[in-house]
Amino acid sequence: MFADPMASGDTPIDMTLQDFPAPDAKLPKSTIQRFAGLFSAAISFSMLAMVVYEVGRLDWHRVLGLVPRAPMFWVVFAVAYLTGPLTEWVIYRRLWGLPVSGIAALLRKLVSNELLLGYLGEVQFYAWARGKLKMVAAPFGAIKDVTILSALTGNLITLAMLGFAWPLVASGRLGVETRKVFMSLAVVLITSFLILLFRQKLFSLPRRELWLISALQVMRTLVYVVLSAMMWHYILPDVDVGLWLVLATLRMLISRLPFIPNKDVVFVGIAVFLLGRDAQVSDLMAMMTGVLIMTHILVGTVFGTSDLLSSWSQK
Repeated sequence: MFADPMASGDTPIDMTLQDFPAPDAKLPKSTIQRFAGLFSAAISFSMLAMVVYEVGRLDWHRVLGLVPRAPMFWVVFAVAYLTGPLTEWVIYRRLWGLPVSGIAALLRKLVSNELLLGYLGEVQFYAWARGKLKMVAAPFGAIKDVTILSALTGNLITLAMLGFAWPLVASGRLGVETRKVFMSLAVVLITSFLILLFRQKLFSLPRRELWLISALQVMRTLVYVVLSAMMWHYILPDVDVGLWLVLATLRMLISRLPFIPNKDVVFVGIAVFLLGRDAQVSDLMAMMTGVLIMTHILVGTVFGTSDLLSSWSQK
């Protein structure tokens, strides 16, 4: 299963860091770049260690046995996987003039967030930008703004989807307690309100850029939902793609609600309720999870190794 593309947009860890001088402001630029490069390499090494761990955990026989043979599935899968990094590349290309090589750094960011720890990818990307992009004086503000806007747009999309799906959720037929839904809704509303309330202190980019970034984040989410529905349709083609679109929307909603435990189990229950195919849906979700982990392993190995070799060659 793909991770929610807005998932990195939970409540920001530090909302007011831009009010303080950067800790490396008095250090020589060469020292900053060296420390940044070493930190990025350390995260890449940790990512490779996690790759080895995930390789040992994965049930390769089961996953490979479920992998679809349809070429179009893999085309859609590749586009869906790259949707997040490519959208961010467009954003940072506009803000910094980010070169094409920056896509590799954004892919490392994605894998670090998924295999290691949420937000660690943003920290690594910041270190990479300080070490590699000499034209960027202070990338922290832009990365912070993009991350916060990811949280805000994700919350607003969640509210819209919850309104769309409320009759089904309120019916209790999805196996989700209404109390937990309301608790999750409260968190979404409060975090969104706080972001809007302190927007003058939180954001450092011009308003026009903030609106453009928000529009791209929303577009990324909508594209992701459509591509997810298309992938599932290629696996079970006798199910109408419109129904898969509804399920992809519900999957996105569930992934954004913080107090819903065992999100994959809840989603499988919803899919079985709507489709009536217990074994097929369970196998589909297991296969998607396995394929995604295998892709993270491949991407993490290639770009993590590349980052380490690049760091060593500069010593």
